[in-house]
Amino acid sequence: MSDRQLPKWSELKPLLRPKPVVLNGTDRRLGNAVTIADLRRLAKRRTPTSVFDYTDGAAEEELSLARARETFHDLTFHPGILKGVGPVDPTTTVLGKPSALPFGFAPTGFTRMMRHEGEAAVARVAGRVGIPYGLSTLGTTNIEELAAAAPDTRKWFQLYVWRDHAPAEDLMARAKEHGFEALVLTVDCPVGGSRHRDIRNGFAIPPALSVKTVVDGAMHPNWWWNFLTTPPLRFASLDSWEGTVGEMMNALFDPTMTLADLDWVRRTWDGPLVVKGVQTVEDAKAVVDHGADAVWLSNHGGRQLDKAQVPVRLVPAVREALGPDAEIMVDTGVMSGADVVAAVALGASSVLVGRAYLYGLMAGGERGVQRAADILATEVRRTMALLGAARVRDLHSGMVELAP
Repeated sequence: MSDRQLPKWSELKPLLRPKPVVLNGTDRRLGNAVTIADLRRLAKRRTPTSVFDYTDGAAEEELSLARARETFHDLTFHPGILKGVGPVDPTTTVLGKPSALPFGFAPTGFTRMMRHEGEAAVARVAGRVGIPYGLSTLGTTNIEELAAAAPDTRKWFQLYVWRDHAPAEDLMARAKEHGFEALVLTVDCPVGGSRHRDIRNGFAIPPALSVKTVVDGAMHPNWWWNFLTTPPLRFASLDSWEGTVGEMMNALFDPTMTLADLDWVRRTWDGPLVVKGVQTVEDAKAVVDHGADAVWLSNHGGRQLDKAQVPVRLVPAVREALGPDAEIMVDTGVMSGADVVAAVALGASSVLVGRAYLYGLMAGGERGVQRAADILATEVRRTMALLGAARVRDLHSGMVELAP
């Protein structure tokens, strides 16, 4: 039996290392967030219910989104061993240019509603990280403002084409003039999806003041203070619109759109063209035949058609149909860097995230977006190393098994 003795201070001192005190509350909260799910919980506490639900929710019973997340949750990795991984290099090529990571920030509407710093904050983070960022037609920062706020960021512009082509022509010309390198044509919105959370919350742009929203606002005074003391929310790229929001959405979402409209966009836009909202192999082939430089497999984050196909499940079949050189992007349900790596291993060229960075934005503004990017980047590198992939090109379908 060992003899007992009192430890000396010199022996205790190395063991008593207090955690540094972080005085700034936002930095402290973000520092304690280890996952995107942690950021989501922070966002829910710090944002009015209707705003959080608009971001977090999906169409109808929200089965499309739930199934996408279940697909990532239930997949199985098959790592290789003794591969001599060394330093992991997560860089890749997206639309012919380098990207520091195999993911980018997808376009989202009404971003300044989630937090007043909005699209500009997200674009600045994308620039620092070295990944692309997409500005939505329904963004609350316009083309010119974003170009000035993030001049060094790789910027894409997301476009809806409606019956009158003139507004779309104007947006494309402005995007080209201000250095947006690619156009993302969204094609999965012949009509708006029915988002039950928004209906139940009486969601409106700008937020409508009711007894419910006033009470909710009292619980989120920082959000309301920022909302009331910064420029009003508006569809910034559509300043000339004179109708109501509902009328504008009906105009933007054109149920008569066909491949002929894609042909017109291809003739009008001379840069890289991405078609977003593809959900079948046949449509993937069709849009490529009509001039798309990249296919973006997406069900709009589950926000349009409920019970739609899970986009990541389509990746292997679309890769096989289009061949090894096709550019295939994918989104929906991505909540970790491991999800990003799995999608790329299955055949995606890159992955686009939306809610993940919006949770960060709601949790802590630009610092929260940076935290989301850092979490995803760390998880990407760690997952690649554990799989035995030193480079993105080392990832392959044998490393991932999707549950039936």
